[in-house]
Parts: sequence; C-alpha cells; structure tokens
Amino acid sequence: MMPPVNLPTPALVTQRAAQRLPRWALMLLCAAYLLPGQFGREPWKNADITAFGYMSSLAEGRSPWNAPALAGLPGDGALLPYWLGALSIKALPFVDPANAARVPFALLLAATLALIWYSTLHLARTEAAQPVAFAFGGEASPVDYARALADGAVLATIASLGLLQLGHETTPELVQLSGVALFMWVLAAAPTRPRVAAASGVIALTVIAASGAPTIALALGASGFGLCQWSRYPGALGLRPWLVLGMLAGALVAAAGHAWAWRTGLRWNSPWELIRLSAWFLWPGWLLALWTLWRWRQHLTYRHIAVPSVGVAVALVASLAMGASDRALMLAVPGLAVLAAFALPTLKRSAGAAIDWFSVFFFTGLAIAIWVFYIAMMTGAPAKPAQRIVHLLPGFEPHFSAPLLALAIAGMAAWLALVRWRTARVQHALWKSLVLPASGVALSWLLLLTLGLPVIDYARSYRPWVYLVAQHVPNGVCVAAQLPRSALAALENYSNWRIDAQGDVAKNSACPYLLVDENRHAPVQAPPGWTLVTHLHRPSERDESTAIFKKADAPAPRPADFGRIASAR
Repeated sequence: MMPPVNLPTPALVTQRAAQRLPRWALMLLCAAYLLPGQFGREPWKNADITAFGYMSSLAEGRSPWNAPALAGLPGDGALLPYWLGALSIKALPFVDPANAARVPFALLLAATLALIWYSTLHLARTEAAQPVAFAFGGEASPVDYARALADGAVLATIASLGLLQLGHETTPELVQLSGVALFMWVLAAAPTRPRVAAASGVIALTVIAASGAPTIALALGASGFGLCQWSRYPGALGLRPWLVLGMLAGALVAAAGHAWAWRTGLRWNSPWELIRLSAWFLWPGWLLALWTLWRWRQHLTYRHIAVPSVGVAVALVASLAMGASDRALMLAVPGLAVLAAFALPTLKRSAGAAIDWFSVFFFTGLAIAIWVFYIAMMTGAPAKPAQRIVHLLPGFEPHFSAPLLALAIAGMAAWLALVRWRTARVQHALWKSLVLPASGVALSWLLLLTLGLPVIDYARSYRPWVYLVAQHVPNGVCVAAQLPRSALAALENYSNWRIDAQGDVAKNSACPYLLVDENRHAPVQAPPGWTLVTHLHRPSERDESTAIFKKADAPAPRPADFGRIASAR
C-alpha cells in the first residue's frame, strides 16, 4: 500500500488497446446474465427455497421479524437478507411471492457488478498500476486504461462459473457478496473519496455481519485496517477508525441477531477439495489472477494488487475452514475478477487466442447439446436424450413456450455474431480475451433458463414432492415433520398444513400425521403409536426418501385435496 516508486511495470498498452467496451454491448451482456433465473421459476432445492421459506414466514406473520423461523425452528441469524425478501413480498402483493422476493437480490447482483467496475477503475488509476510511458508517446491515457480494465473485471465476473447459479438465488450469501464488493470499493476509493469511503466501510462490514457472516466481516475489517496502517495516502490512513467502528457495529448486530456461530468443517482432505472446487468454480479468473501475481510480483504491496488480494485470501481461508464450502468461496469472486483484469495488459497473444478458441468450442458445443435435449424433449427425437429425460424425471410433462423459444433463438444468434466478430479480425482492446468466456457463460445460462426451464424446475422444485405427499395427507391438518429445512419451507409454502418440527415430534406431537426423512436404502421403522402409510421420494431423487406415518384416528385424504397444492399460498 506504499505510494509508488520507480519500479518497472509489466504493462505495455497503446491508446488503441485502451478502448472501452461499448456501453450498449456491456449493458446487454449484463442483462442477459442477470435477468434469466430471477423470475418465472420455482424456488430451488436447497438453500434457495430455505431462504425463501424464512422470507415468506416473515411476510405472512408466521414468525416474528427479530426471529425468522421455519415450522418453529429458528433461523441462522442472517436477518438482513430475510428482511429484504419479506419487505419485497409485502411491497409487491400483486406479484408471485417467489418472484417478488428475488427483486432486491437481482438488484444486489447488479450492484456487485457495478462495484467491481468502480473498484477496478480506482485501482487502475493509481500510479503504480499505470502502463509504461513510451519514448515518443502513444501509450494509453490513465482514464481510458482504467475504464478498459474495469470492463475486463466485469467480464471476468460474468465468466466465473461458480457465481452462475449461486448469484441468482435468494440466499444470505448473495448479500454477503455485495457487502464484500462494497468493502473492496471502500479500500480502492479511500485515497480519492475518503468521506464516502468511510461511511461505506461501516455499512459494508455491518451488512456482511447482518447477513450471517460476522467472522468474515471481522477478518475483512482487520485485513483492511492492516493495509491502511501501512499506507501513506491520507484518505487510507483516515479510514482506520471507521473500519474499527464497522467491526464493532458488525459484532453488535451479529450478537443481537444470534449470528455468532462457528461453521467450521475442516477435514484433512479439504485443502485438496478446495483446490478441485476452485479449479472450476473460479474459472477462468483464477488462471488470470495467478498470472497477475506473477507478472506484477514486484508490485504485490501496492494498492492495485493488495486490495483485491485481501478479499480473495479471506474467502479462501473461510472456505477451507468450512470444509471447502462453495458458498464461502463465492466471496472470492470480486477480488479475483479485479486481479484477473490486471493480467490483461500483460497477456500474450497466444494465451488470449487459446482462451478464445477454447471458449468457442466449449460453449458452442454446450449450446448444441442444450438444443438437442430441447428438441428431444419436445419431439421425442433423438430417442436417447428423450429416454434419458424420461428415466431421470419420471412424470415430467414438457410444455411449449413461444416467448422462451424466441429468447433462446435471439441469444444463439447473438453468440454466433459475436464469435464471427471476434475471430474474423485482429482485436486490440484489452478486454478482448474475456469477451467470449463471459458471453459463453451468459449464453449457456440463457439457454438453460429458457429451453431447459421446465426440466430444471421439475427437477429442482419441491412442488411435485408436496403434491405426492398431498395424496396421503388431508388438506389443513397438523403435520409433524423430521425433515431438512428446505423440505419444511416447501411444506409451509406449497400447502395449507400446519407444520410442527420442534423437538422430538414422533413422541410429543399431537399431529395426526408424521413425515420423516430417510435413506431409501435404510427405511425408517414406524415409531411407537404410528402406522406406516407409504415411502415416497421426489421424482428427481434416487437416494432420498420420505416416510409418511399416521395415527389410528387420523382423517383420510380426499381427492379434492390434491389439486389445492398448486394454488396454496
């Protein structure tokens, strides 16, 4: 974090290479990445529907706002994300609750992209990050150079495979991600915007702690304090007391929300598991980030390298401590994207060409596979993919949607045009090597959430399972449950049953029906006083099963009860 001295910089960038990505193209790409999966789908198993269950419980008054609960079981202390979803549900009563709950989270994902862009902009404008000045001029101007790198950081974020699904869920980790991105912006902008950075630092650490990650908030605050301590920028030095205030506020908020919990799961093989997880989860950012650390190795203590490295290091340690948790690893994406952007001025043409051709073949092949499965699903030919769908998803009935098909065709046409543009001529822009990976990820997500949306919904939604349960349990009765919280959330939101999951419900509950989670290879025996009704499982599950028991005087279900599942709540 020391001010720069005369160290050699590895960046050689001409003014022609510092052109920025056209705003309309960047906004269109961000929209193609952000919008699919946010609306028009069911909450998915497991964390997505669990979080939605807490939100709807608050919005419908089934639990108090200071203690979200599912079937009487308390939450994990992540109050802020559940409040955001519940408030959105109440503010948009004319919208399906699941769609309404996703609105603030879609905005948070958009804010994360914007914060990564501005963080890179601030860091790239520091003197140590500037490219070499040419003897006769022609080097990139500081502003254009910074904007081109900022565009590259956004592309690296979109290209991150691990963020694809987790970034489109309504979970506390997405709020944590936006808090981490805001904190990185605080450290990046502190020298030039000290007042705004000071207030934002308190907000960022408090948001992370209020989202169920107080330990990560304290680790980030302490690391940021260390960076500022060794800085000679007045704005960074002045940030130190505000970071202390943010850590204190985060600790108090976490204590008030009972969020202090050590979620460690370190195992002897978790370092290797973390490496394997990171290899695909953080692709291709980790490869470019390593190149950045090598090429800028004489600048590791300077702001443009040190600031994003802090967030990456904290996320990696947190993921390792939690047994290679992918949700903790997601918090490394903002810092990794910024580091990846600083690889672009030093990337060799052969490396960029390798990334381009890999992206062309991989994502084009993936798109073709999605189209083949879609055609098989709708027409029955080719036979093998159609049989595969029937085998994996018994009971699934496909339905045609012209608007979704039109969006998929438009996305495929845009991809083919982009590939032709990228491969037909020599491109000089810094961000050129990340255009195809980012666009390929956006295309794949768009096709999956248009052509494959009915299949994914059927496979990952709990609604078909609740419908099966409704064939054996009457509408409106009390149901005791020993189930995962995701299943409890589904029961509370897809039915009118009164769910009791507190304590040993098999012994103490007065409910006439009992649901117990079991392994299909080791069925649960009937507890004393209960009679087995049936064993059933979700259509897409092979190993997980649910046992249904009833008492002697339990009422029998009626055929009219079955259809109420689709309209319940």
